[in-house]
Amino acid sequence: MFWKFDLHTSSHLEALLDKEDVTLAELMDEEDVLQECKAQNRRLLVLLCQDQSMQELVRLITTEPPTGVEETKRFKYPNIACELLTSDVGVINDKLGNEEPLLESLYAFLEQPSPLNPLLASFFSKTIGNLITRKTEQVISFLQKKDGFLSLVLKHIDTSAMMDVLLRLISCVEPPPLRLETLTWLNEQKLAQRLIELIHPERDEERQSNASQTLCDIIRLSRDQASQLQEISQPDPLLTVLESQECVEQLLQNMFSGERTESCIVNGIQVLLTLLEIRRVDGVMDAQGFERSYTVNSSILLAIQPHLIHFHQLLLEPPKREPMLTTLGVLEEPLGNTRLHVARLVASLLYTSSASHAVVAQELCRLNTLNLLLDLFFKYTWNNFLHLQVELCVAAIVRPCAHEMRLQPGLVTQEKVKPHPDAAPEQELNETPTSELSDRSENSAHNLMVTHLFQHCQLVQRILEAWEGNDKIQSDRGMRRGYMGHLTRIANTVVHNLEKGPVHTQISSLIAGLPEDYRGRWETFVDQTLSETNRKNTIDLVGTGNPRPSSEDDMESPFPKELTIQQAFSDYQIQQMTANFVDQFGFNDEEFTDHDDSIGATFDRIAEININIDAGHDSANTAVFEACSKERIQPFDDEEEDIWEEKEINYATQAPAAGAGFSAWDAPVSQPAATEAEEKGWAKFTDFQPFCEVSPAGRHVPGVECFNRCMKLYIFRHKL
Repeated sequence: MFWKFDLHTSSHLEALLDKEDVTLAELMDEEDVLQECKAQNRRLLVLLCQDQSMQELVRLITTEPPTGVEETKRFKYPNIACELLTSDVGVINDKLGNEEPLLESLYAFLEQPSPLNPLLASFFSKTIGNLITRKTEQVISFLQKKDGFLSLVLKHIDTSAMMDVLLRLISCVEPPPLRLETLTWLNEQKLAQRLIELIHPERDEERQSNASQTLCDIIRLSRDQASQLQEISQPDPLLTVLESQECVEQLLQNMFSGERTESCIVNGIQVLLTLLEIRRVDGVMDAQGFERSYTVNSSILLAIQPHLIHFHQLLLEPPKREPMLTTLGVLEEPLGNTRLHVARLVASLLYTSSASHAVVAQELCRLNTLNLLLDLFFKYTWNNFLHLQVELCVAAIVRPCAHEMRLQPGLVTQEKVKPHPDAAPEQELNETPTSELSDRSENSAHNLMVTHLFQHCQLVQRILEAWEGNDKIQSDRGMRRGYMGHLTRIANTVVHNLEKGPVHTQISSLIAGLPEDYRGRWETFVDQTLSETNRKNTIDLVGTGNPRPSSEDDMESPFPKELTIQQAFSDYQIQQMTANFVDQFGFNDEEFTDHDDSIGATFDRIAEININIDAGHDSANTAVFEACSKERIQPFDDEEEDIWEEKEINYATQAPAAGAGFSAWDAPVSQPAATEAEEKGWAKFTDFQPFCEVSPAGRHVPGVECFNRCMKLYIFRHKL
């Protein structure tokens, strides 16, 4: 009986609720108080929603606890109080969101001097964030009445929890009209400009980092929601300001004003990289039928273009860094995070597709930035982060995927718009569409970059010299250089686009214009060295050594044929297993009840399961199964007798010579009579003689089966 062991389900919390003078601390000491709250225990919620209890809960999460308590128990009650306030129970949300005195007590946490306790700040952020989601109108209306709300949040931005408060206001406000109203209010408070002001060399690094991360998150969230909420015609005001030329110029001025610190430059570049992230525009298809339209606001590029010289100077003279000890020795002048981020920025600029891309491309060529990046590529042999960015830069120029869609309309327009032979030049110019002029300008700028890469940067010569230098080092038992993998990919990109691609004609002419020595070395390198390297790179490290196919047309399995057959047989066995088989098979909890009507329910359900395997259906898996069976199962010889068939067995004390036979039941060898002292029923050691069983056909039966049969007969003879 259950009551015999006192297995009742009532908790000690119920006993506390029966007390008239129960305190909040006593309730919070109970382990199941949070579970009972989420289960909406009526008596507990009534006590928690009292004015005194709610004020105490808010005080716990906004006031520094006494220092005399052990550190592990010091934040016990604030943590439980935060969990109770954010338990997503309707009566608690209503009480906290509708009572302005409680909101005032919660808001007072922001008025505390810096720095805030990070744990209490996380409790505040979680509580106010839950209220923004559940009691949106009340909380937004309350915060809009506070003139210094945004100033206080930005004052404590060095605490990461304050970032979450701002992001909640941007991403968790519903419905869309209220969200637009909130964004307009934040824009009127100049949130974007004030965050950019925090990215300044004079600010501390933590404040700069959090401000940069907040701006990046605002940009991504605003773009995502703008793509999801297409029914709203009005643009996001915060995103519009952040993508404006004035805002980007303000950020760049802060980065390069005064002393150039690595923290300020890196955090600023992270915001620029987020602004330059490519976005897909749905509904625009390329020649292959894929969506290939990427847009970047031209104002961003126009703001960056005058400052490219400053980024180029950072590649030459980065912020001073101390020598770094690595596993390969001491690196006197490390590359640094600044130059790596500049390389990332250049790669992103080359991948953008915008009307202002030509201006950026021409400036990069004038500054010779690509040549400088290639110098760093070969100087820092082991920095694969830099190698990847340089590879992306080369690929963006040689394989202009982002510009391919813009190149094609220009070509089509040139074919369609053919001026009359007798037309004047001025008339031809007037009849040329504006889009064609834009495409021609961008195409000419991109052609300029291709020429710059192969002539001024001498890409082919650098590849050949670096490869030959690495071969010389390895021939002297030296270590293979760390950039060889990326150099192989760069060489393959050049070769691939030399054969086909939007600029293959220009690349072919540039390589044909190389000095005869380099042109011959390049052809030998492509036909022999690079081809052999690609062959080695496509061989599996394990298995039979079959090369990995380059196309799916002639694809063969890299696994042995035996494993392939086993896998096909396994697939054949489970082909009838469906995703809901587990749900269909078995028993439900209600089927274990004692109702007589449900006795046959289980058997009815099992009878309904369709386990038909279509044995008569001739399929490819069936053929594979038959082939596997014939290969693995050897057919029996019809003339060979079954070794398990009951036969008369002949015993001998010695094994006969090879080829000798025995007649059935030969005369037994005479044995001395047993003495009277010997006890019947016990075996003698003389009984254990070498023996062998021979079938009537004269063939020896395998030893294991022979031994088993003899032991059975021996036990039968001696058990009596």
